[in-house]
Amino acid sequence: MKRVTLKLTTLVVLLGGTITVTNAQKKINVVTSAVPFLRITPDARSGGMGDAAIATAPDANSSFSNLAKTPYISSKYGLAINYVPWLRDLSVNDVYLASLAGFYKLSDNEAITASLRYFSLGSIQFTDGAGNDLQTYRPREFAFDAGYSRKLSAKNSLGIALRYINSNLASGTVNGSSYKAGSSVAGDLHFFHHGAKENGEGFNWGATLSNLGAKISYTSDATQKDYIPANLGIGGAYTKVFDEDNKNHFCFGPAQITGSNSW
Repeated sequence: MKRVTLKLTTLVVLLGGTITVTNAQKKINVVTSAVPFLRITPDARSGGMGDAAIATAPDANSSFSNLAKTPYISSKYGLAINYVPWLRDLSVNDVYLASLAGFYKLSDNEAITASLRYFSLGSIQFTDGAGNDLQTYRPREFAFDAGYSRKLSAKNSLGIALRYINSNLASGTVNGSSYKAGSSVAGDLHFFHHGAKENGEGFNWGATLSNLGAKISYTSDATQKDYIPANLGIGGAYTKVFDEDNKNHFCFGPAQITGSNSW
């Protein structure tokens, strides 16, 4: 019962929406965002550093944090696969985030990227108001990205990405409400300043605008649409090289401003 309650609570959060709180004097509209899995860091290095990946050394996972870092990767191409178990400490064994990311450098100055994120919420038993079982469903969400990045100079670069989002949390009629899979499109804009020297020592910084796109709807009612999690992030990283075998990294950020955006 505890496990089912936890999953249902997660589902309510993912569905998002607008909650109105009324008191004797005024109404307060609390706006929440759907598809929050887009704000989960899928790779271990970024997650272990508290999501401070906007200005760290570039790798194949850069499309999840700062796409503009990609042209500074020395390799011609690369691929990254990630699998993140979710809520395992709460004895939930079928919730996970899986991701796949890759890049290919067209030249020393430009690169293309693609990535896929898939979030599974496991199996959830739906019930009616009296607690009677209705149906079992497996909510899942995914987002596919395609991006392009290019050096503007030896130290500065810019990246753009387009994203398709699909969120399938419920289907059919549940407790009198008809649900369907929601979909949306969004875009990212990334900037990176590469201030490190050839040996890796120096200061890098970057800024990102992500998930700028349309609202998402889970019903046929045009008025029932939820925001997606638009985000502004700024971060920096300083690397001190002591010798060929030892480096020290100091990262800060991302200083984030998260809100809701719609076209």
